[in-house]
Amino acid sequence: MSDLLQMSRQELDRVQVLRHLDEGKIKARHAADQLNLSIRQIKRLLKTFRREGALGLISKKRGRPSNHQLDAQTQHRALELLQTRYSDFGPTFAHEKLTEVHHLTLGRETVRGLLTVAGLWRPRRAKKPVIHPLRERRARVGELIQIDGSPYAWFEDRAPACVLLVFVDDATSQLMELFFTDAETTFSYFEATEHYLQRHGKPQALYSDKLSVFRINLPNALSGQGTTQFGRAMKQLDIELLCANTPQAKGRVERANAILQDRLVKEMRLRGISSLAAGNAYLPEFVADYNARFGVVPRESADAHRPLLASEDLARILTVQEMRVLSKNLTLNYQNVIYQIQTSRPTYALRKATVIVRENRRGEIAIEYKGKPLAYTVYHRQVRQAEVISSKQIAMKIDGLQDGAKKRPSPYIPPADHPWRRFKLSKKTSQSSSPR
Repeated sequence: MSDLLQMSRQELDRVQVLRHLDEGKIKARHAADQLNLSIRQIKRLLKTFRREGALGLISKKRGRPSNHQLDAQTQHRALELLQTRYSDFGPTFAHEKLTEVHHLTLGRETVRGLLTVAGLWRPRRAKKPVIHPLRERRARVGELIQIDGSPYAWFEDRAPACVLLVFVDDATSQLMELFFTDAETTFSYFEATEHYLQRHGKPQALYSDKLSVFRINLPNALSGQGTTQFGRAMKQLDIELLCANTPQAKGRVERANAILQDRLVKEMRLRGISSLAAGNAYLPEFVADYNARFGVVPRESADAHRPLLASEDLARILTVQEMRVLSKNLTLNYQNVIYQIQTSRPTYALRKATVIVRENRRGEIAIEYKGKPLAYTVYHRQVRQAEVISSKQIAMKIDGLQDGAKKRPSPYIPPADHPWRRFKLSKKTSQSSSPR
């Protein structure tokens, strides 16, 4: 009876079926169907059952260590690394590091088990799947590029939180461009897009969310050109700009953000990267590794990117451009600053003329008339009014004000040998100056 208690459920089923086969109640093919074994295996088990009885069906490996178990030294080394260096890594990412960096040969599920036993990983309950309409990937690289900004503590507590601009190809899920910046602004997207265009060429279309950088969200807007500065620039470059209605519609870049917030943060921690400049310098190396791991092969091998034309000057196109009308005094107002045009031609020739004010990301101003630059001087700076900024720029603006307050010069304190300190009022002077 004690031997039966040590048998598994599978072994008990075999005993019952083989007993019926031995008594002639069923045939060998029926026993094979019930136990999901071959007839040859059934005959072998029947011989063992007749010779040794039910105990002969118990596995001889029970109670012995597995031939494939992890040796104690490797297990101890892996557990030590997991606890000291990779305590917050997931099983897959930790397994990659142990294999590639430390050359430890062990399975991914083994790492998962070690993390669970050490209390560093808790198995998560599978979420209830949400069904969204499926959309087939584009066929070629460069047909559709999904773009998004991900605000996050990318450098953890080593530097302030910032934003990572992410460009993902829809056909391959590869990262096409990454760029760290302070906030999601028009100029930051201009800079990231310029890097992309210089590296890959012009894509067919960009797919973004409804951020005000890409789309005018104010209904019935009466002023302006009907498009944002970024939208105007993409139109000049013949790149279609599309906006998604939901985050799920641009799921590839959203999933890439989740992976980046896990892997990129930890890779930079291991390398001690703690600034935007160092982070941007490391990104090409990370992108190459990411694309090798997670990129897929497109359905068509052709590249849909187009080269930049000679007439497409990115330094002029990727700028903030606004139209102004010159006054009779040849002045215009831009960003609370009055500019006056300096010209040798008769002043009446430019009165009421429509000019274009261009501002690049460095804050440099250029004023053009019919495509030609005009010389100007700053005539007057108006009183600064309340500035309208987006919610995503508040942190950057407040930090800038605080930094400016820190840099303000402190009041001048004369040294001990300064003549002011040697000057003393005479008693007669002090009495005459006192009120009567």
